[in-house]
Amino acid sequence: MPQSRFRADVAAFRPAANAIGCTAIFECKQARPDLRRDNCSSATVRERLESLYKRRQVLEKHLRIHYPTLRAGVSLFPEFDSHDFAAIEHRGYANVIRQMTALQNQLFEGTKFEKLLRYRCANVFFLVLPNELFRPSEVPIGWGALVESAGSLTLVNKPIWQETASENRLRFLQRIASAGTRQLNRRLEISFEEIHQARRKLIH
Repeated sequence: MPQSRFRADVAAFRPAANAIGCTAIFECKQARPDLRRDNCSSATVRERLESLYKRRQVLEKHLRIHYPTLRAGVSLFPEFDSHDFAAIEHRGYANVIRQMTALQNQLFEGTKFEKLLRYRCANVFFLVLPNELFRPSEVPIGWGALVESAGSLTLVNKPIWQETASENRLRFLQRIASAGTRQLNRRLEISFEEIHQARRKLIH
């Protein structure tokens, strides 16, 4: 997608009579882990991460006092020396580190929905999922929801319109055209060399 590193499951462009047209992104989910992986709220995660970091600082402070032998001994000055806190297998500390690692991974890899909206990659966004996965509270803020049941889709949550620049909508349309061309070439087994040769003939 323009303005981001993400790929959309489905992208659409609707032309307009006296304007460039509008753009839409559809994200299709069939399993809850896949849905939750992309549906992270960075503000909530950062708040939780900050709380865990403070907890980690307190634990490390006390562990340095009660376990002075944890010093790695690689620095000339004790205040700059590192400590091997994992060596004592402290359950509380290990749990904090495990939670921080999971949240950091979620923060950096699981914010697709939020970033697509924040970067205004399209005018409207839709989450498409089966009825058994639908939870109103899990629909990303600003997104619409299309729920599949008995072979048909029902709009159960309307999206919030996002204004985008005309040039971004044109870039969006170009990406759709480019992806469609690649797909057609693969289907017809047309190689890049054949395309290049045809282009040279047109030029001459």
